[in-house]
Amino acid sequence: MRILVIEDQTTLNENISQALTCENFIVDSVYDGSLAERFLKKQSFDCIVMDINLPKKNGFDLCKDFRKYNTTTPILMLTAFDELEDKIKGFNSGADDYLTKPFYMKELILRINSLTKRSQNKETTSSSKTINILDLTINTAKKIVTRENIEIKLTPREYQILILLCQNPGEIISKSELVQNIWGTSVCINTNTIEVYINFLRNKIDKPFGKNSIKTKIGYGYYLDVE
Repeated sequence: MRILVIEDQTTLNENISQALTCENFIVDSVYDGSLAERFLKKQSFDCIVMDINLPKKNGFDLCKDFRKYNTTTPILMLTAFDELEDKIKGFNSGADDYLTKPFYMKELILRINSLTKRSQNKETTSSSKTINILDLTINTAKKIVTRENIEIKLTPREYQILILLCQNPGEIISKSELVQNIWGTSVCINTNTIEVYINFLRNKIDKPFGKNSIKTKIGYGYYLDVE
């Protein structure tokens, strides 16, 4: 698999690239956002490791622009900060996961493996290529979501959460189930992350249409209200 590492700290970039190469990944390295943008438009990658504080174009803007034409390639963001607001901004830009510096290379590799496996294998178990529930239509082959015939742009994580809710309409899905089904067991995900994604999903799926489909059962989890 091919990984793009976008990190302006030369030593860290080289260390990440070396660690990934030892795990049999093909690695391309760039050191600024402008060059990274050209790479992303020319080459397909299985995962992108992206620093936030990049010269010429920062990671938030780079990620947001990339998501305008690619919503499936997983993005792992790196940052020196551990503030919730930074994480929210990163996820809102289209990132799938978040790793705070300093970090262990083993954890980075675990997260990349989890992201790439989920990206490749996370498909609906339904034999139909279309899910119709409420006034939502999901084309699982093309990963296109529409409501009232209006296409809704979702990040890969948002899409995966919606699919899980739609596959279990009316049933409560706990935060731990969401983590296990979407992130896997090898990565530790804070429950705040789930709350952030659910909020993003509601802002795209429900609020623009005056709906309240995705509901919370306090102390238990979330469910898609089909009544």
